[in-house]
Amino acid sequence: MKDNRAESGGRRLGNSEFGSEDLVDVFLRAKEEEQLQFPIDDNNIKAVLFDMFTAGTDTSASTIDWTLVELLRHPRVMAKVQAEVRQAMKENNGENSNMKYLKLVIKETLRLHPPAPMLPRACIDEHVIDGYTIPAGSMVMVNIWAMQRDPMYWKDPERFEPERFETEDLSFLGSDLKYMPFGVGRRICPGTTFGLAAVESPLAQLLYHFDWNLPEGVRAEDLDMIENIGNTASRIQNLFVVATPYE
Repeated sequence: MKDNRAESGGRRLGNSEFGSEDLVDVFLRAKEEEQLQFPIDDNNIKAVLFDMFTAGTDTSASTIDWTLVELLRHPRVMAKVQAEVRQAMKENNGENSNMKYLKLVIKETLRLHPPAPMLPRACIDEHVIDGYTIPAGSMVMVNIWAMQRDPMYWKDPERFEPERFETEDLSFLGSDLKYMPFGVGRRICPGTTFGLAAVESPLAQLLYHFDWNLPEGVRAEDLDMIENIGNTASRIQNLFVVATPYE
């Protein structure tokens, strides 16, 4: 990894647009100063940056895509959330705090389409589940996708119904194990707050500034809802829509 920082009047400039430190600069400085309890090297820096791009961008983009798809498939919900967003934008200069229904829409999208549907965890102690012995140290995959669609815990689990969260007092902290799109416990996603903001703000702008329709001849019920196979469960097909500017 090459350090492109420059010297200017005895002061080191960072790589950002205005010469201040960006994330890479902070890592490089920490590496050079060697003051961390556990020193980092180039491979550590590359691994963190890889996580930032995969977990911090692809997940948010996938959630926005899934939300728009579900809204196109459910015109009632689309009309209701657009009315709320446009009213809030006009009254509060775009403050997302008053867009309560938008937050419910995002919660329901994350229930049906969690960005990371399979959560890897290590089994600390040996356990026997349904007659199967899980040895200590085994890697187990927690199927969040299935848990959040389990009819034992969710009424009409396959239905996209944001209103269910008006009565389901569930947070993103995973305290209720039937809903944990960001994981749970000590290794819960550290970017939960940032990730939600990265979804709410773009969605509010998209819903405010445009009316959305499918191309002529394409029916909402025919949209492919199959997920890609990978670390994040994006749609296997790209979404093509017609955006009409909202006056």
